[in-house]
Amino acid sequence: MFGINRRKKAAAEVTVLPQHLAIIMDGNGRWATNRALPRTAGHKAGSETFVKTVDACNRLGIKVLTVYAFSTENWGRAEDEVAGIMKIMHAYIVKYVPKLMEQNIRLRILGDMSYFDEESRKALTDSEKKLENNSGMTLCVALSYGGRNEIKQAVNALIAEGVKEVTVDMLSQHMYTAGLPDPDLVIRTGGEKRISNFLLWQSAYAEYYFSDTLWPDFDEDCLRAAIAEFGGRKRRFGKEK
Repeated sequence: MFGINRRKKAAAEVTVLPQHLAIIMDGNGRWATNRALPRTAGHKAGSETFVKTVDACNRLGIKVLTVYAFSTENWGRAEDEVAGIMKIMHAYIVKYVPKLMEQNIRLRILGDMSYFDEESRKALTDSEKKLENNSGMTLCVALSYGGRNEIKQAVNALIAEGVKEVTVDMLSQHMYTAGLPDPDLVIRTGGEKRISNFLLWQSAYAEYYFSDTLWPDFDEDCLRAAIAEFGGRKRRFGKEK
């Protein structure tokens, strides 16, 4: 069954961890609208929840955390909202790098950087380089990301290399997530029950958990509830009845 906003006491008893946890951080705009605030206020609150979630995942011992921060489709939103998101992104990434360094966390940006201006690309690239030698949890931030575009660029890269017959391993090695394990658990907040073009290739056998909680309100109790439910599922990968 899909989990929906469960916050039982038993949820704190996390015994099985996903090796790779992915999160679709949905609900910032509705959170702000419900409070008669501008949508950018929701994105700012969501950024604070992002920081707390990274801390919680690192403490729990999760090896890879991937968050869906901004999709290729999001560029079609109102210009002022996109500008606000970019401003918040700059502030949080630059501000957060020293803390990630203290926590020994690596950073990988997943997405099409050609959408960003030169200043933004440099800030993102510099942040990755500063943290690339860390050996702890890997934090992947999907920015200007689209699953279909990712598969397309992987195929085009193989064509450019002169490959005549594509294999599954070849495609995996050309994805943004090359070298990382596929996600075991994908959480989506905000009440919607769709995957929205997120990690289409990598999530072929991931477990999904849908929460009604809007992302800014998704706290550690909610996170633990999702992981606890994941730990109780039997993953068959199509091999067992």
